Amino acid sequence: MRVVVVTDSTCLIGLERAGELQLLPSVFDTIYIPPEVQREFGRAISWLRVLAPQDEALVDALQLSLDDGEAEAVALARELGCEIILDERKARAVAERMKLRCLGTGGLLLRAKSKGVIPLVRPLLDKLEAQGFHASAELRLKILQLAGEAPAQPT
Repeated sequence: MRVVVVTDSTCLIGLERAGELQLLPSVFDTIYIPPEVQREFGRAISWLRVLAPQDEALVDALQLSLDDGEAEAVALARELGCEIILDERKARAVAERMKLRCLGTGGLLLRAKSKGVIPLVRPLLDKLEAQGFHASAELRLKILQLAGEAPAQPT
């Protein structure tokens, strides 16, 4: 089964700064980005497929609460019926209300570990943080717990 995803620019920029952009094509078979995400990211990469969403009315409606790249990415993921990588809380909430399956950059790292692409999540979280990609302490702990790299919280 082919694994297809749409991503917003936040994940792309964070992974590029950390020197880990190759994780995306190692985890997913096809990675789509809309034109606005391409503009925000600022470079073309052979394995990134640029595709514009067709539902301009949906994009316009989404732009009332999301930035342009997020709006196009959410609309495109809905049209393709695939997962979407979003890190911004507000954008994730909108996508989830639209019944889209959302994954963040932390979730991408967890998936990369589960597929054997990376041995540990913590070093990559540290690299991302050193490059200005910050997760809350709570989210970081949750990611590390899911990765089996931090003790479980007492109940």
